[in-house]
Amino acid sequence: MPDPVSAPFTGTPHIAAAPGDFAPLVLMPGDPRRARRIAETFLQDARQVTDIRGILGYTGSHQGVPMSVLASGMGIPSVSIYATELFRHYGVRRIVRVGTAGAIAESVAVRDVVIASAAHTDSSLSRILVDGVMLSLAPSYRLLRAAADAAEREKPPGGGAVHIGPVFTSDHFYLDRPALFDALERRGTLAAEMEAAGLYAVACAEGGEALAVLTVSDHLRTSEALTAQERETSFDRALRIAAAALLTDA
Repeated sequence: MPDPVSAPFTGTPHIAAAPGDFAPLVLMPGDPRRARRIAETFLQDARQVTDIRGILGYTGSHQGVPMSVLASGMGIPSVSIYATELFRHYGVRRIVRVGTAGAIAESVAVRDVVIASAAHTDSSLSRILVDGVMLSLAPSYRLLRAAADAAEREKPPGGGAVHIGPVFTSDHFYLDRPALFDALERRGTLAAEMEAAGLYAVACAEGGEALAVLTVSDHLRTSEALTAQERETSFDRALRIAAAALLTDA
């Protein structure tokens, strides 16, 4: 029987990649199809490195620097698994989530970009990581500042706004609580989504850097929403901002 201590690393329960298959810099959309689209249209010379459970991962380069993309699936539990395994087993240093969010604030419009400077949550994740203490879930300041600088360069004529501020990460997609959204908006919360808090918490626990750069796909006040196809393709500006953040000081 092979000695488990000396057995070669052949991947994790959720990622089939070999050692060295992932670059230290990772873009992380939720949808595997978005991961494939990023690999095909944004990275150079990308090759697939994992596809367990249909969660697609690729490694190529961007502006001559090695960069990977891996889907996270939906929700805090899923993103926590993939982020932990990347930081812990594959030498990843930085992960930037490129996903979608629902606007809470009236000042935020569909197709705008939100850079999450903090992630409030109704999940128990922060209490699990540090027993009895509610963690403040925040991104890497270095990545946040780099994304803000990149956003200043990403202002096409007639393009949507870029907002920097807190988001609300919820365990509940079909959350019908107008009073909660009112209270969150009064406290400066811009949008709601389902992964940023989990990613920030894992980065804190594993010693990595993380950030979430989100495209607003729907508005929780007006019910305006992008179609499924538009959600898949309307995130190029957020992607460029996210990649610029990953590349800072790389």
